[in-house]
Amino acid sequence: MNEQEKDTLRGKRKVKDWTKGSILKNLLLLSWPLIISHIMMMTGPTIDMIWVGKLGPDAIAAVGVSGIVVMLVMTAMMGVAIGARALIARFIGMKEPMNAVRVARQAFIISMAFSLVIAAIGIIFSDTILHLMGVEKEVLRLGSAYLKVQFCGAIIMGFWMISEIIMQSSGDTITPMRNGIISKVFHVILSPIFIFGWLFIPGMGVIGAALANIASMFAGLVMNLYSLFTGKTQLQLHLKGVRIDFPLIWRIIKIGIPGVVMLAQKNLSNLIVMKIIVHYGTLAVAAHTVLQRVEMIFFMAGVGMGSAAGVLAGQNLGAGQPQRAGKSGIYAIGIAETFVVIACTLAFIFPETLISIFTRDPALIEITTVFLRIGVVGYLMCGLEPVFLNFFTGVGDTTVPMAFEVGTTWFLLLPMAIIFPGLWNLGVYGVRWAMALSFVLLTAAYVVYFMMGRWKMKEV
Repeated sequence: MNEQEKDTLRGKRKVKDWTKGSILKNLLLLSWPLIISHIMMMTGPTIDMIWVGKLGPDAIAAVGVSGIVVMLVMTAMMGVAIGARALIARFIGMKEPMNAVRVARQAFIISMAFSLVIAAIGIIFSDTILHLMGVEKEVLRLGSAYLKVQFCGAIIMGFWMISEIIMQSSGDTITPMRNGIISKVFHVILSPIFIFGWLFIPGMGVIGAALANIASMFAGLVMNLYSLFTGKTQLQLHLKGVRIDFPLIWRIIKIGIPGVVMLAQKNLSNLIVMKIIVHYGTLAVAAHTVLQRVEMIFFMAGVGMGSAAGVLAGQNLGAGQPQRAGKSGIYAIGIAETFVVIACTLAFIFPETLISIFTRDPALIEITTVFLRIGVVGYLMCGLEPVFLNFFTGVGDTTVPMAFEVGTTWFLLLPMAIIFPGLWNLGVYGVRWAMALSFVLLTAAYVVYFMMGRWKMKEV
């Protein structure tokens, strides 16, 4: 590296070379801020659901269905993040920070373009989408209002996502964690004020929940951009000589396309599953929505450890050290699975305690408790699937995970979700059994592919 590249990489911080030293220590140092960041990310919808839960099952169902729609439409942005993360990690491992900066700048350009399209689609077709879901009239009214506000903030969500990914993939997980904590403090304060009203601010219900989410995300984005452009993180960005680089944009998108397909079909399947559950009434939809928030707890260790292992593996592959990359994944799997086994045990024994955080409705607690105990079968694999998914996308190997996700969804999950309710009079519980079993089979496929080691030869 020349002196300019060294300045670009270190900014005003001491640079940590993650391709050297103890693999386990590096993994733990990278992962704990990522786990906390994931908890902060969960905090937004969790906070919303706690307060929205006080508005009744219709509001819960509206936010739940709308949240899945937002995730589906925002999938394109996640694909950009996947491509950028893989390339930045490789360039940092190859000691080429100037190229990492080029990737980061192009990621922002793509994000802006995608955000404008996403916002237009979401705002125009929000009513149509919810109508196709077949939700009840009041759920449609509330959900449509929630969706329109969320899509108005699409560019904020996109830039925030990219800014976090840039810092994390360069090896700085502490700065985005710190900024995320501060932004969620804003969310904690704003959410009940916007939903119920206080002083001169009128209560806005589910619209207030969406506004609080966008406002807190904007605060996080401002802090992230300040860190990136002032050199207070591992990689310092600048606008000197910035231009649209179509070959690099295609390189980012090419890596991200399988990720887009993978995430899109995952979110689409969630939407289809929700539509199946809609036939069983608003109470079933509300229970499914509450459980989705509970599931985030089981995923947090796997997502954090997998993301950290993906960064380590990507940088080590860039440095020509595939064995270190593999060990990063093995350590991440062991740690995440330990957490999940403990969490599953507690959830199975004390389900009502966990669910009552989100609702006090006795009927809703009863059906959600059954959903949770069925789900534990699949949750026991939660320490593995998120690790593998984030690990493989972190090293830029997105094609095989895409095949696994698509195959599991369309040939296992959805057929079982349609068939199981009619077996042994399982009803809506059959849908939850289909989800649990498909999750187990998907994870088994990931285990086999990881052990084959073909991902080590992936070029980006």
